Amino acid sequence: MKSSVFSIAFVLTLATVALAQNTNSSPSVRPRTASTNTNAAPRPKATPTPKAAPTQSPAPVKKRTATEVPGSEAVLTAFNKILDGIRHANVDQVTSAYWNSRQLTLFNSNGSVTRGWDQLRKNRESSYPDMKDVKLDVREVHVLMLGRDGAIVTCLWTQAQTFKGTPETASGRMTLVFKRLGNDWKAVHLHTSPDSQNPARVLPSEQTHAPSPTPTPRS
Repeated sequence: MKSSVFSIAFVLTLATVALAQNTNSSPSVRPRTASTNTNAAPRPKATPTPKAAPTQSPAPVKKRTATEVPGSEAVLTAFNKILDGIRHANVDQVTSAYWNSRQLTLFNSNGSVTRGWDQLRKNRESSYPDMKDVKLDVREVHVLMLGRDGAIVTCLWTQAQTFKGTPETASGRMTLVFKRLGNDWKAVHLHTSPDSQNPARVLPSEQTHAPSPTPTPRS
């Protein structure tokens, strides 16, 4: 009887110990960590904002003058100076508008040639004092610019005056070549001729004939 009681008590003790071990040996729960996915796409880098280029002050605008950009207006001014000098028989005004050089050449309407500025001056000093009441009409004036430093002026002219007390009139064509010398335009060549030639001085091959009248058809 005592052995039975002891056996039962021993079994209960083992059961209690086993229950206690089961309770203490419960697996501990590990804390969950954040998932790190090495295959995830990297975050794009922020594109740097481009710096604005420094604002440059505009270059100052240079004013143009007639001498820097020569044009037909400046040439016409020089041309009109010659015309005004002729109308007033002013030697200084006319000759100052021409190139003061030995290379200056003038083909005159009377067929003569003036070579050099000095000869031009002598001719004008000789003739102008005897000219009175000069009337010079110029028409069909054309200016052709030859770049920055050259120009050609063409026109038709009619001149009436009293020379040594005798009235006279002439008309013709004129071509003046101008060149910019420094800040001024000067005439470097003149070619003038009558607008109607003496037929006796014209070659037969260059003579123009009036067209023959058209015959009237007989009825």
